[in-house]
Amino acid sequence: MASGFNVRILNLDSPARIRAEMNKVGASSPGVSLMAPKASFRTVKAEGLNFAAANIIKQEMLARGGEVVTSRAVYSSKDSDSDVLILGTLRQFENLIKKLRVQPFKSLQAIAADLEHALAWYAGEELVPLHIGGRPFAWGERTYIMGVVNVTDDSFSGDGLGHDVDAAVAQAERMVQEGADLIDVGGESTRPGSEPVAVDEELRRVLPVVEALARRLDVPISIDTFKSEVAAAALEAGASLINDVWGLRMDPQLGEVAARRRVPLVLMHNRSRPKDAVQTERLGGRYQGVEYDDLMGDIIRELRGSIDLALEAGVERNSIIVDPGIGFGKTVEQNLRIMAALSELRVLGRPVLLGPSRKSFIGHTLDLPPEERVEGTAAAVAVGIANGADIVRVHNVKEMARVARMTDAMVREERAEASPVDSD
Repeated sequence: MASGFNVRILNLDSPARIRAEMNKVGASSPGVSLMAPKASFRTVKAEGLNFAAANIIKQEMLARGGEVVTSRAVYSSKDSDSDVLILGTLRQFENLIKKLRVQPFKSLQAIAADLEHALAWYAGEELVPLHIGGRPFAWGERTYIMGVVNVTDDSFSGDGLGHDVDAAVAQAERMVQEGADLIDVGGESTRPGSEPVAVDEELRRVLPVVEALARRLDVPISIDTFKSEVAAAALEAGASLINDVWGLRMDPQLGEVAARRRVPLVLMHNRSRPKDAVQTERLGGRYQGVEYDDLMGDIIRELRGSIDLALEAGVERNSIIVDPGIGFGKTVEQNLRIMAALSELRVLGRPVLLGPSRKSFIGHTLDLPPEERVEGTAAAVAVGIANGADIVRVHNVKEMARVARMTDAMVREERAEASPVDSD
């Protein structure tokens, strides 16, 4: 028999949603401010802590009602390092950070600072708007669409336009009409097993297109290259964003170009190696046998390294965008896991660009060639946006712009409705 009560379990994954529910119940404003951090739960992984740090953090977090998981070796050996899982509410983390700050050990003070930054960045607290080519990009308000224009002969997706400038311009203009916020121009294929392109040849391919688009379009143009010479020339020709698929690991001088020209820089994670590439006639190239110690942990660590390289070159932190590198040195299974865990990238405190369009992980999952992957791409785009993607790089702009608007209406509108109560 029904009791008349209605019991629910709420999916409250942000302080804003928690505050909104507390306001619906009718809690007082001071009460909401006091209780909301107690209802926001986080699981934080700190990697490579020494014996002393792991034990002090464990004792201090347990004293505040949280939980800490360490390796068994920490209990038996003072020489052991350990990854540590710290589980608790935001209030418990706040109190832990305060305690670690007053410890006499600099390592613990550094851990406190890292914890504070990680929690703030995960919540999106430092994602300020960025101007690209004179246009504002307000992260979190909506998803931005980057249209792909490949001026190559061997694009994996089958859309390479070769050296046809008129066709490239026509494609870009159509993409803008269909909803593209940026156009990404690339002159070198990045498909698994592709041959490298000389600087002169890449310049011959991309410069006429960038110049023509700069005259015809009113949206920012991105240059997809890892070569500093190509990037510098493309910026002179009218590009206003550099998209580096090697995250400054291939040509560190690229960071100096971005800093000198004061343009945003996309840093992508990439472990591509020719020996790991496998080609199939119908489905194209993919990677196999690529090993990671901890897939998301390794990606985040290596992207942090790329961010450090950019900062050392003089690039402003707010001008950096990160990309997990779907399809670049990852197996089909690893790409699927990245899509599911994409929200973990928020800990880097930078906007996330996602490029799943027509990729081989879709083709091998659905057993479909590149030209039949629009539905798979749509699923990946929707999941990516729900998990925190700020820009999606796509070939089918019309369809994916619609997917993005619909997904935004479901996942961003709820956040917008919850956010006003954060002013308490």
